[in-house]
Amino acid sequence: MSLRIGILGAARIAPIALVKPAADRADVEVVAVAARSADRAQAFAAKHGIGRVHSSYEALVADPDVDAVYNPLPNGLHGLWTKAAIAAGKHVLCEKPFTANAAEAREIADLAAASDRVVMEAFHYRYHPLALRVEEIVASGELGELQRVETALCFPLPKFSDIRYDYDLAGGATMDAGCYAVHMARIFGGETPEVVSAQAKLRDPRIDRAMTAELRYPSGHTGRVTCSMWSFSVLKISAKVTGSLGSLSVLNPASPQVYHRLTVRAGGARRAERFPRRASYAYQLDAFAAAVLEGAPVKTSAEDAVRTMGVIDAIYRAAGLPVREPS
Repeated sequence: MSLRIGILGAARIAPIALVKPAADRADVEVVAVAARSADRAQAFAAKHGIGRVHSSYEALVADPDVDAVYNPLPNGLHGLWTKAAIAAGKHVLCEKPFTANAAEAREIADLAAASDRVVMEAFHYRYHPLALRVEEIVASGELGELQRVETALCFPLPKFSDIRYDYDLAGGATMDAGCYAVHMARIFGGETPEVVSAQAKLRDPRIDRAMTAELRYPSGHTGRVTCSMWSFSVLKISAKVTGSLGSLSVLNPASPQVYHRLTVRAGGARRAERFPRRASYAYQLDAFAAAVLEGAPVKTSAEDAVRTMGVIDAIYRAAGLPVREPS
C-alpha cells in the first residue's frame, strides 16, 4: 500500500513540511500540485520532481489518483478546501490554524466524523519526541500539582503586506504564531483552559501584531500565552510548566530539530534531556501515513482543532477584536 498526496498551492512551507519527508519514505509519494499561477505550479513541480500539475484547486481535489490532500493555503481558505477534499473522498493534512474560527472547525469535525477519512491538523511539533516527553513528565506527577503553564511563540515579520496580516485571509498574530502557543498551553497544561483576559498590540483595528492572554484551567492552575509577529519580543519560542514539586522549561518546542533544550527541576535536582535531530515534519508524516494506511489514531484530529480554535476565538473576544471569518 502507498499514499499519494497532492498539494494545494505552491506554498513555501510545502517542501520542508511534506516534500522532503515524503522523499525518505517508500510508501508516500507527492504526485500532484495545483496553484493559482500555472507558471508557479510548473516551476514548483519541476524543482521538486512532482509529476502532475493541475490548473485549479478543484482539479487537484477531483484527481482520482490523489489519495490525500495537503492544504497549506492561507488561513481563511483552510476550511473551504478541507471541506472540498473530504467531499471528494480525500484524506486531509491541513496546516495550522485548522480553520478561521471554532464554528468552522466544528463543521469540519462533524464532516470528518461522518466520513472514513483521516483529517489531521499539521501541528508537527506535537509528534516530536520532545513534546511527547513533556506531556509524559507532566502526566507522571513528577512536578506535583500543576500551578502555572506559560507558552510563547514570537518571531519578527516586519513585512506588513504579508498575507498573515490580512484580516480577509483570517490573519493576525494569534492565528499564525499564537495557535502554537495556545495548542502547547492546552497539551502541556493537561486541559483546555478558559480565557480570563487578553491584550493585543494592533497592526490595524482588526489585526493583532502581538497578543498576551491569561488563562485558567478547570483544575485550578493558571496560564499565559504570548505571541507576536512584531513586538519587543523579537524571538521567543518557549514553554514552562510549574508544579508544587518542581518545574520544567523548554526552549524551542515548536521546531526542536533546529535547536532545543528541556530542563527539569524536581526533587532537589536538575537535569537536561536531549532528543533526536530528526525533523518534526518527518514524525508528523509518519503519523499521517500510519493513520491513512494502518488506521492508527492521530493526536491533532479535527476534534482537537475545535478546542484550539475555541480558545483562539475567546482570546480575540477578550481583547476586543473580531473573531476571524472564512475567506
